[in-house]
Amino acid sequence: MDEQKTEEETESEDTTPTEDEGNKTETTPLIDIANAAAKRMEDANKETARLQDVQAERDHRIALGGVTEAGQTPEKKEITPEEYAKEVTSGEHNE
Repeated sequence: MDEQKTEEETESEDTTPTEDEGNKTETTPLIDIANAAAKRMEDANKETARLQDVQAERDHRIALGGVTEAGQTPEKKEITPEEYAKEVTSGEHNE
């Protein structure tokens, strides 16, 4: 018997939205979507700023740390025949 009452109540209810309700239901999801997108963008911007700070810290450490050549073999530069001739005539090349 209770079931019949609830069915009758739902059937008798006016389901036509008023002018204000119709506008609310159409714009509310769009606003919610826009707010969610704005929140994601803000979070992404915060993460990007954090990563830029980390990268800047790394760059500073590298710049201040200097470079060491310990344990590295020096690269041999190949000289052109003109450079070799110039070294030999100037006495720089002693072989």
